[in-house]
Amino acid sequence: MIRLFSIFLVMGLALAACGSSGSFNDGSANIYRIGRSDTGKIQFRMLDAVNALRSASGQAPLELNPQLNAAAATHSRDMSIQNRPWHFGSDGSSPIDRAQRVGYQGTLVGENISETYESELETLAAWMEQPDTRRVVLSPDATQMGFAWFQETNGKIWWTMVTGSTGLSAGAGAV
Repeated sequence: MIRLFSIFLVMGLALAACGSSGSFNDGSANIYRIGRSDTGKIQFRMLDAVNALRSASGQAPLELNPQLNAAAATHSRDMSIQNRPWHFGSDGSSPIDRAQRVGYQGTLVGENISETYESELETLAAWMEQPDTRRVVLSPDATQMGFAWFQETNGKIWWTMVTGSTGLSAGAGAV
């Protein structure tokens, strides 16, 4: 029941966000375009959606963390350069390495990534359908979130969500 509620909640948020995004129709398909001024709106829309799902699952809300946002942005751009969605950087860095490089003092809990033309809320809905990515969103260990993306000129978006905690000992719960 909670899973069904969560899916409908995310889909409702996605539909509500359609009018406020930079989507346009080029005659062949809808392309979700992200403008420079959309960063804060998108990050907080994603945070609100994640926290609604966490609340429905009995988990505490997350807060955005600027260092985790920076780690997510770096990895999104790097995935585009590599032209593949995976958790390792072109320099061999792991999600933990990237969080440490930007000065994150907490412990990494997990990372979700995606290569898509879909919006952030559609991406979140897809993450909620898979057990491993759903665990990152709903982890009881997580207290903070970073979320960023890189959009190519053709419209493809590389999304990265990173979760962390300031209350875990080193290495506990890291993915």
